Amino acid sequence: MGQRYPKIKNGSFVPAQAAIFLIMLSFPNAKINLGLQVLRKRKDGFHDLATIFYPAGWKDALEVIAHSNTPFRLTTSGLSVNGDPESNLCYKAWKLISADYDLPSMEAHLHKTIPMGAGLGGGSADGAFMLRLLNEVCQLRIPEEKLLIYAAELGSDCPFFIRNRPVYATGRGEIMEDFPFVLDQYSMVILMPEIGVPTAEAFSWITPAESSSDLRETLKLPPEQWKGKLINDFEEPVSKKYPLIRQLIDYLYEKGALYAAMSGSGASVYGIYRELPEIDIPGMNYWKGPC
Repeated sequence: MGQRYPKIKNGSFVPAQAAIFLIMLSFPNAKINLGLQVLRKRKDGFHDLATIFYPAGWKDALEVIAHSNTPFRLTTSGLSVNGDPESNLCYKAWKLISADYDLPSMEAHLHKTIPMGAGLGGGSADGAFMLRLLNEVCQLRIPEEKLLIYAAELGSDCPFFIRNRPVYATGRGEIMEDFPFVLDQYSMVILMPEIGVPTAEAFSWITPAESSSDLRETLKLPPEQWKGKLINDFEEPVSKKYPLIRQLIDYLYEKGALYAAMSGSGASVYGIYRELPEIDIPGMNYWKGPC
């Protein structure tokens, strides 16, 4: 880490020598959905959901370098990132904060390893972690409640990554209730096939319905009893369109998973294990590690 960026006055940076800079690095992590209920379509066109967001260990790397001689820019490496830099949630996070605070010149670099369009929240995590990094690097002292408001402007899943702990989420996913739940005695495997599931189309394949089951009650059971009870409403219709997803869930069970399911609207699938298995699917992008 470089020297701390100097002298803040009323939330603004006082000019400093160009040689003074600060480098900070963070690792935005993925999430999985433990169950996902699509309850009803709203008047605003969105859907009311119920799900448990749970942090996962698959991570990107995000670096911010604050100095005094370069306008803001964002570069990327690793997996391909769709669109121009200004459409990236990291750039949008910087734009939100810079509209309210005087920020120093800085640059950011995002190294992508979490697959995009996977139901893992990788892009949302990057945007939320950028908000958190800017708050820390620039010593803005923005409280969590305000960071959550900024995050909600970026996207429905982004507020989760400000808290980044298990939550019971409702509404579009932005209404969160802390859910004291851990899987630290288990391990996880996440598989990502080369399938892109358009989220809007996935919603069109579902008939929303109120659920009589409470995900929080289901999670009181051990993972080996979740099958058939902890349901992702997207899993069946998406698997019909893309049979490989069902095949991969079956594969995880064959490898000894206590529970396996699709995350979000797909296309990633995950398995919960007591001990990590060997994965032998040629060319498959995957992550495995402790929960």
